[in-house]
Amino acid sequence: MNSMTGFGKGGAANSKSGISFAVEISSVNRKQLEIRASLPRELAGYEPLLRKLISDKISRGAVSARVDMTVEESFAAKSVKLNCTLLESLTEKCREMQSQLKLGGDIQLRDLLAVPGVIEQSLHDFNLPEIEHTFTEAVEKALAAFQKMRQSEGAAMKADLAQRMNQLKSIIDIIEPEAADIPEIQKAKILEKLKNAQLPVPGDDDRILREIIIYADKSDVTEEITRLRSHFQQVAGFLNEDANAAGRSLDFLMQEMGREITTLGNKAAGCKISPLVVNFKTELEKIREQVQNIE
Repeated sequence: MNSMTGFGKGGAANSKSGISFAVEISSVNRKQLEIRASLPRELAGYEPLLRKLISDKISRGAVSARVDMTVEESFAAKSVKLNCTLLESLTEKCREMQSQLKLGGDIQLRDLLAVPGVIEQSLHDFNLPEIEHTFTEAVEKALAAFQKMRQSEGAAMKADLAQRMNQLKSIIDIIEPEAADIPEIQKAKILEKLKNAQLPVPGDDDRILREIIIYADKSDVTEEITRLRSHFQQVAGFLNEDANAAGRSLDFLMQEMGREITTLGNKAAGCKISPLVVNFKTELEKIREQVQNIE
């Protein structure tokens, strides 16, 4: 079980090209997988590879991936060239204009170097397999650190969920025997209300007695308790199997348990089960908040 929040960084260097990559990956909660990538302009072609490496490991969450690239000074110096032909031409033209317009002042080298094209930089060929391999290595190291943090947090969440699920089971264990008497209690209440309204039910009137029993049986919560226990088993299955992407399934089960306990509470309204239902819902809401953080 993994948390959807985490952070990891990694790096790798290529000695032949003098290029090194530093990668940082972080994530926050999101129902679907969303990847935001930030790469240097020269590495734009590597974005599909970056997205694939991430999506192969992660199924949910808003993931931010930042890649920085550095080039060793010795290699960077070799990649810089001066266009002397253009520089000489610019100098000559500037002097001609000074003479023609009778302008004073010196021609500064820094101004000429700022002209586009005077300084040329030969970029690396990023299609080379060894550079792509180095890039992949850096990303995978960051992903490994990222996954380790998510797994650590996920383990803590798993233990917390198991404890809270045991609390829900304990509440149902208390409710179940109490709920067995609800139909009879409801039947007695109906008869009492009819008596107070001076509409006593004759003991031999099978039709009315049958309707009262049918109405009272509608307050039976056996079905809801059975479904809740089934959901408990399914949640335990996900926790015991240590599923890596159980978040959606657990979220669905929490919603189903919410519906079942609400129905149970409505049927048992007005009896001593109601406070237990409130406790169940309170604990269930805490579990749902936790589940939102699970991948």
